[in-house]
Amino acid sequence: MVRAEIITIGDEILYGQILDTNTQWISLELDKLGIKTVRKSSVGDQIDEIVQILNEAHKRADVVFITGGLGPTKDDLTKKILADFFGCSLAYHDKALQDVTDFFAKRGRELSDLNRDQALLPTKCTFIPNKQGTAPAMWFNELDTIWISMPGVPFEMKSIMETEVLPRLVKHFQLPVIVHQLVKTVGIGESYLSDLIQDWELQLPSHIKLAYLPSLGIVKLRLTSFGDSAKSLHDQISHEFEKVMPLIKSYVFGYEKDELADVVGKLLIKQKSTLALAESCTGGYLAHQFTQHAGSSAYFLGGVLAYANEVKMNQLGVSSKILDEDGAVSDSCVIAMAAGVRQMTGCTYALATSGIAGPEGGTPDKPVGTIWIALAHPNGVLARKLTLGGTRVQNIHLTSLTAINLLRRFLLNDLAE
Repeated sequence: MVRAEIITIGDEILYGQILDTNTQWISLELDKLGIKTVRKSSVGDQIDEIVQILNEAHKRADVVFITGGLGPTKDDLTKKILADFFGCSLAYHDKALQDVTDFFAKRGRELSDLNRDQALLPTKCTFIPNKQGTAPAMWFNELDTIWISMPGVPFEMKSIMETEVLPRLVKHFQLPVIVHQLVKTVGIGESYLSDLIQDWELQLPSHIKLAYLPSLGIVKLRLTSFGDSAKSLHDQISHEFEKVMPLIKSYVFGYEKDELADVVGKLLIKQKSTLALAESCTGGYLAHQFTQHAGSSAYFLGGVLAYANEVKMNQLGVSSKILDEDGAVSDSCVIAMAAGVRQMTGCTYALATSGIAGPEGGTPDKPVGTIWIALAHPNGVLARKLTLGGTRVQNIHLTSLTAINLLRRFLLNDLAE
């Protein structure tokens, strides 16, 4: 197994001023090649701390990736540190200087001394061009380790990785075959899912490993195997998932990169059906789950954001009696909301949400996290009560997922009324 370490450099990462997406992306790409990431580190713009990380990294990794610190300003220290670390000097690289000169010329801008210094590289490095920016990447083969230093700007780093670094890694290392397959579930927690499939999990072949990857409302099951033949490993993993599917079929909504709302949208298109929404507590978030996906206009008609009771009454036809006697957070209210938006738009199906997302607004009878959802369909309306205990953002997200999943199961005839 080829081991990798990823180091991000920059005070802005440690301060939380920017989100480090580089390490996740690099790890995913390395994983596809069968390179195992064994450590991820972030370090500020301090020379001694960077050198300490470098000294540690080559003792546990075969290849070290470094992002950041390659800009033209005084706080960008990576090139000088690497030159000192590998015992060499900085010198202008002809091709790097030509690239940065051309970069500014094409944009009609003057090449300053600072920008010219982008072409100063450690003499022991192999130059790697950066077609998206001015800071080239560098490849070192030192201390029995491959070192790759790249800009921290994500789109520059990704371009360099895809066009230059990944092909070089394939040529340099003898890499194993690693295969992952993901199954995505909704409507069941991680511990309940584990209990449900424990007998299957215990009988997995020793070379196939199971991982639970939980997120808010979603649990992914990932099977991983190493070997020599990708096809053989895919077949073996698929066979194992087939074994467990009868136990989890009701909860499985997709695979790999599938998203719940997009899966449901495709079901609606397949059944030549349409959807509209009446949202209160979800505040438009439910609509976003559908409309963020290309092609949603084929089934999504629109919705009403009925946050105030006046809008519920005037736009959706919810009666004042329901609001006075049962309140907006009630089954009768969401049933009327779903039926109202369905009648208004002429859609096949309508979803409605109303509840107390928090952190305020709860009562002893209806504490924060009390939510009602409803699904209006050609033969009636279904309503479900949710009792959630998260933050406002979590409650909104889980309400939306649960509503979408209610529709999914109805479309699949997997729901008892």
